[in-house]
Amino acid sequence: MRTLENRKIILIGGAGFIGHNLALRLKGLGAEVYVLDSLGVNNIYSFQKNANAIPNAKLYLHILHQRLALLREKKIPFVEVDSRDYDKLCQVIGDLKGDTIIHLAAVAHANLSNKDPHSTFDHSLRTLENALDIARNPKHGISHFIYFSSSMVYGNFTTGMVTEETLCEPLGIYGALKFSGEKIVIAYNQVFGLPYTIVRPSALYGERCVSRRIGQIFIENALNGLDISLNGDGSDRLDFTYIGDLVGGVVKILENENSKNQIFNLTFGASRSISEMAVILSEYFQGIKITYLPKDKLMPARGTLSVEKAQNLIGYQPQYPLEKGFVRYIEWYRTLFDKFKQTEKLPDVSSVKPIYI
Repeated sequence: MRTLENRKIILIGGAGFIGHNLALRLKGLGAEVYVLDSLGVNNIYSFQKNANAIPNAKLYLHILHQRLALLREKKIPFVEVDSRDYDKLCQVIGDLKGDTIIHLAAVAHANLSNKDPHSTFDHSLRTLENALDIARNPKHGISHFIYFSSSMVYGNFTTGMVTEETLCEPLGIYGALKFSGEKIVIAYNQVFGLPYTIVRPSALYGERCVSRRIGQIFIENALNGLDISLNGDGSDRLDFTYIGDLVGGVVKILENENSKNQIFNLTFGASRSISEMAVILSEYFQGIKITYLPKDKLMPARGTLSVEKAQNLIGYQPQYPLEKGFVRYIEWYRTLFDKFKQTEKLPDVSSVKPIYI
């Protein structure tokens, strides 16, 4: 097992939900971590620009400033760069001289991807190809490229469980682009010998997410005294995964050489129904009402992603079932919400900007 001390890890799209949580964990384990981000996709600039059209935009800006404050507190260097800009990205990565790239830059929402495929392609595949082409250059010293894909590559689960060997039949723009990204990553290994690992997460939730995933919407509605709306009858199952488990899985990938040139499901490894999540929520918010809406036709039928391969090859052991992870998320969100409602003021931006290099 490799230690993370003195490893130099570059996170492209590292100011996002997954990225900043991962940066904080890696820094705590002794790695040199560098965050690259444009802050434009589902981040500060996009929320500032569309604040009047996005529900709870002020709250989300507050959360996004928290992310930057935490990066600064831990002295994690940040470079504001648009990874669609090949020349600028090449310059930055060349200067940093890292050994590992973790590529997170993407439009991280299926519905938004289907509404604006051009932008999704630009921010997903264009950024990926730029990063791969730079990483393959021996002078940059990149020995490991980690790509974040999605459980959406599987499309409809034909049985209750999928493994990494299950045939992928993505449904919609988002899943198709993620699967395309996987194939491009593998092709760069075939042609240029660039070692890779592909990660397939599922139904993520946790602190400082602003993507309006299902658990986040549930909590926000409950905090505001609104009904909880379910698309479908509530029986749909998802492999809900707490951010702490996913981050722990990436640490295992970095520590184990046999993670290279592999694809891993990094989820909790057991699906739960959406109704079960709603029941847990109702224990904390008495009297909430659940309403049922038509199911989105582009949302595939899903279930459990087997994590047996990750358990066997890299020792991955998820620790957070919904009863533990979602409860932790509810408590964090309720504390945050109460404090925010007292002032509804954002922190001084000048005091929370991370370290720029």
